[in-house]
Amino acid sequence: MNRVIARKVVPTYHQIFKLSRKQFCSDEAAKSSAAAASSQFNQESDANLSLTGNVQPYDIAIVGGGMVGMALACSLATTPLTKHLRVAIIDSSPALANKPCIKREDPPDPRVSTVTPATISFFKDTGAWQYVQQHRHAYFDKMQVWDYTSLGYTKYDARDVDKEVLGCVVENKVLHSSLLSRIEDTDFQKTIYHSRLTSMSLHPSSSSIVVDSTAPTEASYARGRLAKLELSDGNSLYAKLVVGSDGGKSQVRELAGFKTTGWKYSQNAVICTVEHSVENYCAWQRFLPAGPIALLPIGDKFSNIVWTMNPEESSDFKSVKEDDFVKAVNHALDYGYGPHPKSSLQGSAGMFSWLRGNVTILANESFEIPPKVVKLASERMAFPLSLMHANEYASKRVVLIGDAAHTVHPLAGQGVNLGFGDAFALSRIIAEGIAVGMDIGEVSLLKKYEAERKLANMTMMAILDGFQKAYSIDFGPLNILRAAAFHGAHFISPLKRSIISYASGEQRLPLFY
Repeated sequence: MNRVIARKVVPTYHQIFKLSRKQFCSDEAAKSSAAAASSQFNQESDANLSLTGNVQPYDIAIVGGGMVGMALACSLATTPLTKHLRVAIIDSSPALANKPCIKREDPPDPRVSTVTPATISFFKDTGAWQYVQQHRHAYFDKMQVWDYTSLGYTKYDARDVDKEVLGCVVENKVLHSSLLSRIEDTDFQKTIYHSRLTSMSLHPSSSSIVVDSTAPTEASYARGRLAKLELSDGNSLYAKLVVGSDGGKSQVRELAGFKTTGWKYSQNAVICTVEHSVENYCAWQRFLPAGPIALLPIGDKFSNIVWTMNPEESSDFKSVKEDDFVKAVNHALDYGYGPHPKSSLQGSAGMFSWLRGNVTILANESFEIPPKVVKLASERMAFPLSLMHANEYASKRVVLIGDAAHTVHPLAGQGVNLGFGDAFALSRIIAEGIAVGMDIGEVSLLKKYEAERKLANMTMMAILDGFQKAYSIDFGPLNILRAAAFHGAHFISPLKRSIISYASGEQRLPLFY
């Protein structure tokens, strides 16, 4: 059954979306209004596009049923104005054909995501977070970041911005399965095609086109009111809106002719799961000469490693003996490449004491050493890193979300959060369009989504790319400037609060406020 509960409104960029949920769910009369508006939309669509002896078109075709694509489907399924839409999901992944059995006793998969408080809030809005909580996940409320030069470090605490957590580390398969479970708990009209997109076409709109009135779908397609999709299994389908959520090598983006801007980094990321003798409750990140290494808690004394390095090193670290790899990880997170940074508790104010002023450093703000890794608990995987941004996210009847629109460096774990932000923003804008009777494939509606998300995504991409470039150069004066930035983030409270708020998913630039 679809049940939507009014929730507390928080001042984030998805406030309007949450207010609309409360508006339509506050009482039975409001629910009836939402259902009536959506029903009217579908009745009008069916009157124009229904077939005799032909396949009924879909309202939306989501190409790519990964985490971001399923987040969009889940949001559509649980929003009053969109839950009656007919949706096709096109993806050949086995995860959609056969839902994986996730066992708590199994070691965590190395493919994880660090979801922000904003993303957690989105999942709670749709009712998907309850399924995440049934599986392994690890909240963290502290994070320590430091530099191999030993000149600086900073610590972030959720209490600095009156939050309970900074984020939560969850296996990707758990996030995906939870979204799918939530969708299956509704009466959402979805059809999953276990296939691949091979071609996509859209006729330009023209009132002068002569069409066969006995084939309404073909007629609507000829008039530019539908996109036509051809699949690798021989199926064809039509949709008012095609959503490309098919990753960095998006077929939808290519077929729609969207141009991209970007470059490859001369870096690979090595990921794996490791085990400790004690529980890890903190997120750790150290910037090394070749790239950052992150140690992220995943629960049950496990942590996830994301280690950025040059391609030659990544090849070596993938194949090196397990014991040698564990030693290398502990070396990188401890005394490797340089000594530990010193805090005033250790009797060294250092060259940046002026930034601290009269602030007293508490014991829990002093530098800490991460818990030792005792064993490798998964395979080691490596993948190349790049930055890519689509010059446009939307055209008539086609829109991009997630990695199909943008890919970023993983140093802050923001990639999937940007994608989830895309999915929920698009769902809200589709609902707004339906509420005023708009065609959901109209470019004017889709450009509203593009305008909103492009600024947020490009800002985050610029910050992450700047970090990547700043830490790719080992140069004395630059090292001192980086250390000053660490100290500033650690001792200047307004700056620290702003950084935490921005990284948590609030649409506020990391500046003083």
